[in-house]
Amino acid sequence: MTQHKVGTQEEWQAARDELLAEEKELTRRSDELARKRRELPWVAVEKEYRFETTDGTKSLADLFDGRSQLLVYHFMFGPEYEAGCPVCSSIADNLNANVPHLRARDATLICSSRAALDKLQSYEQRMGWSFDWVSTVGPDFNRDLGFLHTEEELQPFLAGEMPVTVDQMATACGTDVAHYVAEGPGLSAYVQSDGTVYRTYVSTARGLEPVMGYYGLLDRAPMGRHEEGEEVHWLRRHDEYGS
Repeated sequence: MTQHKVGTQEEWQAARDELLAEEKELTRRSDELARKRRELPWVAVEKEYRFETTDGTKSLADLFDGRSQLLVYHFMFGPEYEAGCPVCSSIADNLNANVPHLRARDATLICSSRAALDKLQSYEQRMGWSFDWVSTVGPDFNRDLGFLHTEEELQPFLAGEMPVTVDQMATACGTDVAHYVAEGPGLSAYVQSDGTVYRTYVSTARGLEPVMGYYGLLDRAPMGRHEEGEEVHWLRRHDEYGS
């Protein structure tokens, strides 16, 4: 028998109306944060970053593909990985479907990783994605944004007790823990104006939840995310569930 509170339709409606008022307030607050996000000062990108693409080596400006806005998802797929991070892969599933809609609003969306281009292309084919995925030339693009860490910087973490999920994800990527956690996920945004590329926004960690559509849906399901107490992360690549 269920242990959850059970009520009448009238009791549910009254509670739902109270919650709806809070949801609307959160929506208004989110709109305000979006406005402040857009009002952040732009920073000119002065370093000459280079990327390997299916059409040869390109600059950051080239990646805009004729549009004025560029969104880059920094996908955890290091040179030592044999496969992409499962969590980043779940995010990429969501990103892939949004590419044409973003293009309609003058925004190009790509993924960027440090692994060799042929590895990225092979993995993209396996996953059935169609977004543009570029390989960074050198470490600076990720390093300058805080998405790449040295072993020295990671030493305090590596010397401690390793969370089970970190071992799980490293194994899933075919690499060791040190190389797995050296990479970091993130989203960076750019605009091109009067011939200059500006960085406008950078986010990581829980700031990436807007591109993890399944969490928003699970938050509305009866059991929620239901992750409390789970040592092993439930996320898998979409072709691995049930395996």
